[in-house]
Amino acid sequence: MMPISQGILFQLEVPLPWIAYIVHFIAAAFLTNGIPHFVNGVSGRAFRTPFVRMSGSKLSSPEVNVIWGWLNFLIAFLLFANIGPLYIGTPGDTIFVAAGMLVMGVILARIFSSDAR
Repeated sequence: MMPISQGILFQLEVPLPWIAYIVHFIAAAFLTNGIPHFVNGVSGRAFRTPFVRMSGSKLSSPEVNVIWGWLNFLIAFLLFANIGPLYIGTPGDTIFVAAGMLVMGVILARIFSSDAR
């Protein structure tokens, strides 16, 4: 029988390799990028995607936005799930995930605010 001090509740965090933190930062950026596309798409609103340059219009259809948002969520999930375990609540992962979301959020705010003008 395993003593309780060695059980799951008392395991110490094992530091992840530095590459896992970088990948989690990138995954958080993909997750953040997917949110406005998915929300606008399911709300029935046209919104900008990377594909607007190819079609010649300024905004993509709601359907394209749902698909683009979902693909961003999928990439984020695959990165989170396959590159080192994600330990939300531990200092390393929490800082890198929060930083990835903050950086991408600021970038998106600048990009989308130029569209509003």
